[in-house]
Amino acid sequence: MIVREVVNPPAAPTRGTSVSPVRFEHRDLALGIGTPTPRLSWQVTTDDPAWSQTAYEIEAEGKSVRVESDEQILVPWPFEPLRSRERVAVRVRVASGEKWSTWSEPATVEVALLKPEDWTARFISPVGIGRWEDPAPILAQTFSLRSDVTNARLYITAHGLHHATINGMPAGDELLAPGWTAYQHRLQYQTYDVTHLLHEGQNELDVLLGNGWYRGRISWRAVYGDRLALLAQLEVTYSDGSKESFSTGHDWSARNSNVLANDLYDGQRMDLRKRSEDAHPVEVLEEDLGRLVAPEGPPVRATEYLPARRVWRSPSGKTLVDFGQNIAGWVRISVDGVEGQQVTVRHAEILEHGELATRFLVTAEATDTYILPDGISHLEPNFTYHGFRYAEITGIDDLSIEDVQAVVVGSDLRRTGWFECSDPDLTKFHENVVWSARSNLLHVPTDCAHRSERLGWTGDIQIFSPAAASILDVAGFLSSWLTDLAAEQYPDGLVPYIVPDVGGVTVSAAAGWSDAATIIPWVLYQRYGDLDVLRRQYESMRSWVDRAASLTTDGVWAGGFQFGDWLDPTAPPDAPYDVRANPDVIATAYLIRSADIMAEAARLLGHDEDVTKYLKLADETRTAFARHYVTPAGRVLSDVPTVYALALEWKLLPTAHQRERAGARLADLVRSSGFRISTGFIGTPLITDALCTAGRPDLAYRLMLEKGCPSWLYPVTMGATASWERWDAIRPDGSLNPNKYTSFNLYALGAVTDWVHRTVAGITPTAPGYREFTVKPIPHRDLTSAKAVRHTPFGEISVSWSCNNGRFYLHAVVPVGSRATVELPDGSRASVGHGSYRWTVRVPPEPQRPVRTIRDVIDDPDLWADTIARFAAEGLGDDPATFARQLTRYLEFPAEELIWRIREEAHAVPEPKTPQARVSARVRSNRNVEPMMD
Repeated sequence: MIVREVVNPPAAPTRGTSVSPVRFEHRDLALGIGTPTPRLSWQVTTDDPAWSQTAYEIEAEGKSVRVESDEQILVPWPFEPLRSRERVAVRVRVASGEKWSTWSEPATVEVALLKPEDWTARFISPVGIGRWEDPAPILAQTFSLRSDVTNARLYITAHGLHHATINGMPAGDELLAPGWTAYQHRLQYQTYDVTHLLHEGQNELDVLLGNGWYRGRISWRAVYGDRLALLAQLEVTYSDGSKESFSTGHDWSARNSNVLANDLYDGQRMDLRKRSEDAHPVEVLEEDLGRLVAPEGPPVRATEYLPARRVWRSPSGKTLVDFGQNIAGWVRISVDGVEGQQVTVRHAEILEHGELATRFLVTAEATDTYILPDGISHLEPNFTYHGFRYAEITGIDDLSIEDVQAVVVGSDLRRTGWFECSDPDLTKFHENVVWSARSNLLHVPTDCAHRSERLGWTGDIQIFSPAAASILDVAGFLSSWLTDLAAEQYPDGLVPYIVPDVGGVTVSAAAGWSDAATIIPWVLYQRYGDLDVLRRQYESMRSWVDRAASLTTDGVWAGGFQFGDWLDPTAPPDAPYDVRANPDVIATAYLIRSADIMAEAARLLGHDEDVTKYLKLADETRTAFARHYVTPAGRVLSDVPTVYALALEWKLLPTAHQRERAGARLADLVRSSGFRISTGFIGTPLITDALCTAGRPDLAYRLMLEKGCPSWLYPVTMGATASWERWDAIRPDGSLNPNKYTSFNLYALGAVTDWVHRTVAGITPTAPGYREFTVKPIPHRDLTSAKAVRHTPFGEISVSWSCNNGRFYLHAVVPVGSRATVELPDGSRASVGHGSYRWTVRVPPEPQRPVRTIRDVIDDPDLWADTIARFAAEGLGDDPATFARQLTRYLEFPAEELIWRIREEAHAVPEPKTPQARVSARVRSNRNVEPMMD
């Protein structure tokens, strides 16, 4: 190995070490935090290469605590528990031996209302208005204030959605609040700093209520309740320390708004003409305030605004707008209208025959309508959202491209992962997956953003959670959702297929879906170092594994309903469950995986008896798995890529011989598919890893970089701007998939992006929170460079590499508090602490595999491409996947037989029965054809 440069400054008398402001729990802003003992995290920067934290000191309100520890992620609150409403400024400094950093800038944490008795407000509901068929109600109160207000907080939630204004100005920038939780168990409330909105004298607090998830159409269940209601408490503090509170109660009034109808699926209808409304009384409702909780993750916000790319007329004469990107959100329009003019906006993800393809909305109307006043209006909804790239706008004859934009809406998750490489299609694929995550991580991890569904399917997020954690900070978001999962879990341990559970869907345990209960907490622990999420979810995890174990017969989980390898590309469009992978193999494999996780979680949490219990369960189930489903030669029942991926990655095969043969069989199946994808939901996150485990990263790359249908990059070649639900959402001939349950913006099949970060870029966590990680990029002949950046709890990791003129150049940045093991293509290794490093090594020549068999021809990309060109020249076709399938039976045959075998398949010539006849037939077929190679 040649070390060209190690970028750490030389020793100097003075070195600077600083600490970032403290972060509380998983919150970027700690206003209205829901715990009296918030955990603290910080990051350190230093130009001292020898720095290693040995202690930290935390200061708050004149008190300080010093702790001898190298921990800096989610460290315990060191002071007395905070009280409701208490606000403190915290700063920290760290030591390395006797050397101390400077103090961080102060960070403020403010606690929300922790107990039901902190609320003087009561839920109120309008009387005589506010029914489903009525306009959305506004609940209001006027109040008088002194001039010396120094602090004001609005604590607010609703049955339905709330949009609060004070003196006509929004109380906050959150959208679709209070969000969607398992309302019967948990209802989030928001805390807004509204000090700047108040003034001396009369003030007015108006709260518009929408249907949202509480009373809107939600797939198979219509409502959580039939009455909208508001809970609001405005607390004002004056300069002399005195306080005043204005809370929802009998003294509030209600009136109709200009929102005539609103629904998450169907859209919003508004009459913007000004009109006065009579006041109506309100009724105080008796509701359980013990289910109120403060949010753990970020709220939904408008995160980006996209200009229109094109405005044109459709074949039917409708005005269409293309925003160039499939998103979740809505359309904003500026229009100079006349009174009574009606503007209608319809949305769709895709066009069909030049018009909006609305059949994929299923029953969602996805339509916003506005009745205009005279003059300039700015049109946008606030109680709905749509999944779309295209909009159809009627009612404006001369729509200008400058007057319309798309508002991107989603949970405001901090971007933490970036990837780019020399293949622009792979780079684009990664960005498409990011867009799908941004579109569908909206209060809950939904399956899609456009149709009449948008549910928190447990299977989708189970397979995608590692990828989600690679690109976004989902710690608080998924931690909150897991709390709902545990709350919705059945008494016998059964985990619903969707969370929140809207009822009428879950019929039995489903492997891969219910296993979200164990796998997602484990992902959060690994990626964020959050041991508390394992502690909090432990009973839910254990309950699910015990339930799954109770379903076994002779050690394996067999029979019953399963989703299986959902959306296997061979499944018919109308039967995504009709897949090739045996569902019993999948179910038993998942039981082993969850039992392994349970044993490890029990070890970390000190539950020694459970460690023994779940290790035994995993071992016994592995033995049964091999007995029932694996041959001595390593064949796995149903013999498809997904079952081999599970068996290899989850260590389900007992002998080295079986593992070797299973890896070889997986490689053959991938070859025989022509490197087209042949896995559904279950196999897709694992197959590239399994090929690497089998020692064939070259085949994993061939699979990843394939552009034919079905493949990961095929949608990119078809103009996709997000990842698709189905591999063939758009067919190669340009036609759209006939199944109406087809989304052009769904993240599940993008789960392979985690492998892209770990293998192509080479960043793999090996200790919780990236305290330790490996840098081990595996380069490939079709990529000349790659780069990934990851914001971890300890700081920014950056890895970039390039290949040029037989040399491999690597640059890696390791944050303070982390340690990296670097493995280079020439076999050399290095263990490094924080700093910026560069290596240059010679690239080992690609192994020259002898070309003896047809398998060897397929494995050689250049020779295989030349072979396909030859087939095309002979008029036999030009689809590599077709030829690969035809050669499946002949992979062990001599390479020189390849041409004859393809001709034989093309002309349906039956294979001679005797060896002598086969040789004779081959000679006759090849009599005037030169051999494939010398």
